[in-house]
Amino acid sequence: MEAAKKIFTRAHIIWFLLLNFSLVLLAAGIHFFKSPNNFAMGGTSGISIIAATLLPHMDVGTFMFIINGVLIVLGLVFLGRAVIGATLYSSVALSFYVWVLERAVPMARPFTDDTFLELCYAVILPAAGSAIIFNIGASSGGTDIIAMILSKYTSLEIGKALLVSDFCIALFAGGLYGVRTGLYCVLGLLAKAFVVDGVIEGINVRKKVTIVSRQPDKINEFIMGTLHRGATVYTAHGAFSGRDEQVITTVLNRREAVSLRNYIRRTDPGAFITIVNSSETIGKGFRAI
Repeated sequence: MEAAKKIFTRAHIIWFLLLNFSLVLLAAGIHFFKSPNNFAMGGTSGISIIAATLLPHMDVGTFMFIINGVLIVLGLVFLGRAVIGATLYSSVALSFYVWVLERAVPMARPFTDDTFLELCYAVILPAAGSAIIFNIGASSGGTDIIAMILSKYTSLEIGKALLVSDFCIALFAGGLYGVRTGLYCVLGLLAKAFVVDGVIEGINVRKKVTIVSRQPDKINEFIMGTLHRGATVYTAHGAFSGRDEQVITTVLNRREAVSLRNYIRRTDPGAFITIVNSSETIGKGFRAI
């Protein structure tokens, strides 16, 4: 019971650290690259960048506090405490991290004169942070709340509702900062969707290994005893050889797949191996359902 309690606590600490690391990535992308270049690519950060331009006596971090506060209230009214409670911490923490960066490292102008390079980092950092947040089952709040409200009271799906709200912000930025900046905002908005999907897939990718070998017992022993993974073994009939063969299937991470491949090369050089990527693996030893 005590050991289970320690594991439970450790898992929550790791989840909390990952969440805050992701929020720091989001805040860094907003402060160092989005705000100096007026990249209002949707979200509360986009609204705050526009608001800070229209009302220059307040900074982006302060506006994020205000806007996230308003969105949280709207979420409580239209969605209820059960839905909005999980996003409360992320919304406040993200605003706080941006506010701290603005005071610790003021950005009077962009790092470089290369706008496209700045856009790349304005997309990559927040996209990586968002991907980790989605992957651990959390939310960064912000316009996600607007999307959930639109989804609940209209026929729009959450993904489409979020895209509509963010696209409107990018168009407004184009009207305020000029067509060039507006086009960069739209480009960044579209690129972020692809980068988020790519990072999530990269985080979750596993290797499905299928082996046909004359040394199945040794390979099974290595998988279970050394790699501490499970495997499925079945008999298949070889069309070319005309023999019944033992086929082993297992799912491993990258390091384990390389270790298994090297072991098979030493143990049975004539073995037939296929290794394919699996973007989602659910079960014991991997992700929970």
